[in-house]
Amino acid sequence: MRLILSLLLFCSLPFHLWGNEPPGGKAVKNPFVTIKGQDLLSPDGSKLLIRGTNLGNWLNPEGYMFKFSKTNSPRFINEMFCEMVGPDFTAQFWQAFKDHYITREDIQFIKRTGSNTVRLPFHYKLFTDEDYMGLTAKQDGFARIDSVVRWCREAGLYLILDMHDAPGGQTGDNIDDSYGYPWLFDSPASQQLFCSIWKKIAAYYQNEPVILGYELINEPIAPYFTNVEELNAKLEGIHKMAVAAIRQVDKKHIILLGGAQWNGNFKPFKDATYDDKLMYTCHRYGGEPTKEAIQAIINFRDSVNLPMYMGEIGHNTDEWMHRFCKVMEENNIGWTFWPYKKMDNSAFVGVTPPAHWDLVTQFSESNRASYKDIRDSRPEQELAKKTMMDFIEACKFKNCVIQKSYIEALGLSVR
Repeated sequence: MRLILSLLLFCSLPFHLWGNEPPGGKAVKNPFVTIKGQDLLSPDGSKLLIRGTNLGNWLNPEGYMFKFSKTNSPRFINEMFCEMVGPDFTAQFWQAFKDHYITREDIQFIKRTGSNTVRLPFHYKLFTDEDYMGLTAKQDGFARIDSVVRWCREAGLYLILDMHDAPGGQTGDNIDDSYGYPWLFDSPASQQLFCSIWKKIAAYYQNEPVILGYELINEPIAPYFTNVEELNAKLEGIHKMAVAAIRQVDKKHIILLGGAQWNGNFKPFKDATYDDKLMYTCHRYGGEPTKEAIQAIINFRDSVNLPMYMGEIGHNTDEWMHRFCKVMEENNIGWTFWPYKKMDNSAFVGVTPPAHWDLVTQFSESNRASYKDIRDSRPEQELAKKTMMDFIEACKFKNCVIQKSYIEALGLSVR
């Protein structure tokens, strides 16, 4: 009886606590990715250069990936859907969206390209009881990430958790779902929530070696603000608060720190030695695909003697991406291209817009400043609802268009 009870207890544990195995590997003494100077090391001691993609839009919707322009943040998108088809149907849509936009089939395909890592952007509200993506309580952040962890372990991929939208907003633009200013840096309440969420995540995943690391905040502090230098001066302190919270429960995982102004300015960082498992992450869109274009990033990396990784890059020609992949790899900078999936092109796989999607985009761009404006702009209900569910069908991996030339431009392959 005691043996049976023990087995039942073991089987009832969350799967991330079942054992210490790296992706696709056998149990080893230390199954976690580690740092040695400017290199990442796999559990077997070999060098790991990150190559992969971002699961953007899934847990933090972005307007341009739906072909929206003005309606460009998760909050704006949800509000627009509610105005168009009502909150109840919108909640059903988000549930279906989360169920089908990224699945095991997507992760298996990413592995087949030769990738070794995926970066998962998420919204902090997935770990609160705030209104988000169809839920107002009992948010499903852990359940969604658990699925990706399980799929990545099965496929043999590493996973980076990226808080893309922090409490109060860390960027001050649509990408952090904020109210137009990075209030995180001025609000003790938001800072406390930020740290408590990371501590909760770290406690839950402390023994999960599939997770390569925790990326604290994405693209902090947009360049638009008159007090940008004052905000920049607070960045390292905010990072240290979150690192300290994580280390109370998890001393195993790497923590990734992004630079200010779209992860491009590393001057605010003055102390690279306050934790022994730190690495840095940069982003870049456009410009010349040359070493000279990123020399400042390389210089910073060399000065701190820690790994640097290009967490976001993309939206360019195949030739540009091919040339810049070579530059990054020649300079020991791993990468995850943005994004894995979106409407049309410039991604690993493309989603073909369903029939009548223009009705949705037209409503998203219409003047909805008053209730009369909303009534006058709203499309026919049944057609709008059908179109939204047709989008769910279109975003399933089996119906996506594989962008072969894009993938091959990165030095990966379609298998």
